[in-house]
Amino acid sequence: MHTTRRDFVRLSAALTAMLPLTKVFGKGAGPAPVKPVVISTWNHGVAANVEAWKVLSAGGRALDAVEAGVRVPEADPKVTSVGLGGLPDRDGKVTLDACIMDDRAGCGSVAFLEHIVHPISVARMVMEKTPHVMLVGEGALHFALENGFKKENLLLEESEAAWKEWLKKSEYKPVVNWENHDTIGMVALDQKGNLSGACTTSGMAFKLHGRVGDSPIIGAGLYVDNEVGAATSTGVGEEVIRICGSHLVVELMRQNYSPEEACKEAVTRIVKRQPEKSKEIQVGFLALNKNGEHGAYCLQKGFEYAVTQGNGEKLYLTSKSYY
Repeated sequence: MHTTRRDFVRLSAALTAMLPLTKVFGKGAGPAPVKPVVISTWNHGVAANVEAWKVLSAGGRALDAVEAGVRVPEADPKVTSVGLGGLPDRDGKVTLDACIMDDRAGCGSVAFLEHIVHPISVARMVMEKTPHVMLVGEGALHFALENGFKKENLLLEESEAAWKEWLKKSEYKPVVNWENHDTIGMVALDQKGNLSGACTTSGMAFKLHGRVGDSPIIGAGLYVDNEVGAATSTGVGEEVIRICGSHLVVELMRQNYSPEEACKEAVTRIVKRQPEKSKEIQVGFLALNKNGEHGAYCLQKGFEYAVTQGNGEKLYLTSKSYY
């Protein structure tokens, strides 16, 4: 068959128009997404995932799942790094930090909040009821009380005893994998393919009064981009803030890093900036991409994270660490 130049131009135009379809359905297409799935930091993430899974398995929204999930350790007096059971600062005050982020770039945060068991729910209310992202201290407490939250004493007998024992020497040094800074961070992918995340903590035990770490800071302790994935962090928050850690992990996933590779690069940057200090502290990152693939990486061995999906739940003790 004789092909004229005009025929060739028409054929080229038709093939060019098909290129986006090739990217989606051809060689450029990734594996079918695994959904729903929820992942969270540390062993207290197991119970948190159970509650989150109730929402996800019923077809619920990832945002509702992560809020419901992290409320479990917030209300557990045995978890000494989150919520009700949180150890106090050096003045004997329990101050809480939390943030939440949804699939539409909505985000809310509270920091230096006293007397409220569930800071994550206050953070969500900041997101949904105000034009702001973050409320702190007395302002955050006033907002919570105005919106029906109950004022409670968060300094439990056991926590007060630990604080009084600490006062005898008044020394502070982070201990790797000991719950004086073990946040719960949780991210989830729902059946509709949408992502959300939550992060909540009582911060470092016996910290300076007024100290706020990475946990309530969008882009540091938590970040969600519904086109790409979500990430959260745990450990010494000051080092996470220095590199905008969770945002960094998500942006690396945008560049086709796997979740684990992205977390590893974030950890490596901390080491490059603080090579000596990084040997004595723990920082870990946990990530989930849009396909439901998850991964983690940490400075020191001992970081655990919980995963729940259709084939059951599992607690991972990651062996992937810098040191």
